[in-house]
Amino acid sequence: MCSQEYIRVNERYGFKIREFKPEDLERVIYINRVCLPENYTPRFFMEHYERWPKAFLVAEVDNEVVGYVMCRVELGWGYCRPGLVRKGHIISLAVLEGYRRRGIGRTLMEEALKALSKYYGASEVYLEVRVSNYPAISLYEKLGFSKKRVIKSYYLDGEDAYVMARPLPL
Repeated sequence: MCSQEYIRVNERYGFKIREFKPEDLERVIYINRVCLPENYTPRFFMEHYERWPKAFLVAEVDNEVVGYVMCRVELGWGYCRPGLVRKGHIISLAVLEGYRRRGIGRTLMEEALKALSKYYGASEVYLEVRVSNYPAISLYEKLGFSKKRVIKSYYLDGEDAYVMARPLPL
């Protein structure tokens, strides 16, 4: 692989961030299934890639995909700004357990936020997160997100979700 296709390289922890490619699909689905209880169809992943390719990123360690972030852009009422806004939606973020606490999730998020603003004109971004997922909530707060509301029984198992949002650009 030519180094120019990487968006960001972290030499300290040995990972690289780049845009998702169709040949990554099987690996991304695997990561989604082992890391998250909410799983998506292959078509769902590919629709996001086709519509918002600059905001669907993967992390590699030793040329193997170990994490991803998948986003989309929506038009709707703002959480951070009044009125109708173009907003990024972080659909899914996952990093394999053995690769956590290296800054991979944070870097994926930072690059996704930049892409949502730069390429898709999003003026804010939001996500849903389990109220019990303290590590994720902490990461999102460090990235400038704040809790905006609770969605009762959002997840299939009945757990509530926080909606967290922040303005863009970074």
